[in-house]
Amino acid sequence: MTLAQHELRAMYGFLERNLNLVKRYWGWEVVWIAYSVANSIAVVLVARSANAAAGTEAFDEAAVERLVLFLSVGAVVWHYVSVVFGTVAQMVALERWEGTIEYTFMAPVRRITHLVGTSLFAIVYALVHTAVILAVIVAVFGIDVGRADFGAAAAVMVAGSLSLIGIGMMGAVLPLLYPERGEQMAWVIQAALLLVSGVYALPEHMPEPLRTLADFSPVTYLLAAMRDAVLDGAGVADIWPTAAGLFAAGLGLIPAGVWVFTQGERYAKRSGRLKRSG
Repeated sequence: MTLAQHELRAMYGFLERNLNLVKRYWGWEVVWIAYSVANSIAVVLVARSANAAAGTEAFDEAAVERLVLFLSVGAVVWHYVSVVFGTVAQMVALERWEGTIEYTFMAPVRRITHLVGTSLFAIVYALVHTAVILAVIVAVFGIDVGRADFGAAAAVMVAGSLSLIGIGMMGAVLPLLYPERGEQMAWVIQAALLLVSGVYALPEHMPEPLRTLADFSPVTYLLAAMRDAVLDGAGVADIWPTAAGLFAAGLGLIPAGVWVFTQGERYAKRSGRLKRSG
C-alpha cells in the first residue's frame, strides 16, 4: 500500500467514525434538527409579520416575499456555517468526552489527514442538515425559488466551506489548550461571525466597528453571493469573482489552521492537557 493510499484510507476512517457517532446518538440528532428547523422558521416569521409589527401596510406583498427569501437564505446559510465550523472546532471536545483523544493523537497518521477527514465529515453533515431545513422552510412558507440558480449557489457554498474549515481548525485549538472552558471559547468565535457577517442585516446597515469587521469575515461574501444566486438568479459567471476569492482565502486559511492546530497539539502534549477534563 502506497503512502497516499494509506492516508486516504485513514482520512475515510475519520469520516466513517464520525458517521458512526451520529448513528449512536441518533436521538440527539433528531432533537438538534428539530431545534434548527424551529429556529429557522422563527427567523422567517419575522419577515412575514413585518407589516403587523410596523402597525401599517409599510411593505407591499412583493417586498415582504423578498424579505422572507432574504432571511430564509440567511437562516439556511448560517446553519450550514455553524455546523461546519462547530463540527471542526469541537472535534477535540468530542474526543475528550468520548475518551479517545489520546488514541487519536497517538495514531500513525498525519495530522492533516485527521483534520481533513473530520472536515469532510463536517461538510457532508452540514449539507444534510441544511437540505432538511431548506425543504421544510420552502414547504411551510411556500417560497418561490424559481429564479434561483442552485448551481451557482452550490459553487459558492463549496468555495466558502474552505475558509470555514480553516477557521474551525484554529478554533479547535481552544478546547485543546483550555480543557475547562475552551469549548465555550470556540463558540464565541462562531457568535462573532454571526454578529458581523450580515446574516440578518446587511453590513452597510451596521454601526461601526461591526461594519469594518464584516469586511474581514469570509461569511460576509458567502452570504452576499448566495443571496445574489437565490434572490436574483445570478449565475456562475456573475459570482465567480466572489467564489474565486473565497477559494483563495480557503487555500490560505486551511494550511494556517493546520499549523496553528499542530503547534497547539505540541504544547498540549508537553503540558499534559490531553486527558484533562476539568
